[in-house]
Amino acid sequence: MNYLAHFQLAWPQEGLVVGALEGDYRKGPLDGALPDAIEQGVRLHRAIDAFTDQHPLMAQLRREFAAPLRRYAGILIDLSFDHYLSRHWTDYSDQQQADFHRSVYASLQRNRHHLSPPAQRMYARMRQHDLLGRYGEWETIPATAARIGERFRRGNPFLQAGDQLEPVRQRLELGFREFYPEVVEFCFRFKQELN
Repeated sequence: MNYLAHFQLAWPQEGLVVGALEGDYRKGPLDGALPDAIEQGVRLHRAIDAFTDQHPLMAQLRREFAAPLRRYAGILIDLSFDHYLSRHWTDYSDQQQADFHRSVYASLQRNRHHLSPPAQRMYARMRQHDLLGRYGEWETIPATAARIGERFRRGNPFLQAGDQLEPVRQRLELGFREFYPEVVEFCFRFKQELN
C-alpha cells in the first residue's frame, strides 16, 4: 500500500492519518516522543505493511513480474494499488475523493510540527503536486516508480516502469479488487482493538 491507501485505511481518525505518513519515516521502537494517536497511526501503518507483505496474493503478484524486476515488484504493486483505489474509490468510501484529499492535507498541515523532517518534506511535495489527486492517472505510477528508483545505488530498475507494468496491469487490478476488502477488514479489527 502506498500513501492513498494508508490514508484511506487510517481514516477518519486524524492521529492515525498523520501516523500513516510518519510510518514511512519513523523506524525502530516507538518511545512516546509522538502523541499517542500518531504513534497508533505508525503502528497501524506497520501492521498494514506486515499484513500486505505476508499475504499469499502478494507473492503471486510478484511472480507476475519478469525475474530482474521481481525483487522490486512490491513497490510497483503498492503504487498500482493506489491507482486502483483511486479508480474504484466509490466502492470503498462514501466521501468524495477530492474532499478526502483536502481533509488529509489539512490534517497533515495541522500536525506538521509532529512530523519528522523527511515526512514534512514528503507532505510538502505531496500537497504541492497534489499527489493524492494524481493517483487516478496511470502515468503517475511509472513516473513515481522512476523517481523512487533514483534513490537506488545500483541503478534505477524502474526507468522503463511503464513498459514493465503494462503486461501485468489487468492482473494487478484483479489482485487489488481481491485484496483490498481483506485489508479494510484487517484495519477495522486493528482500530477496534485500539479503543
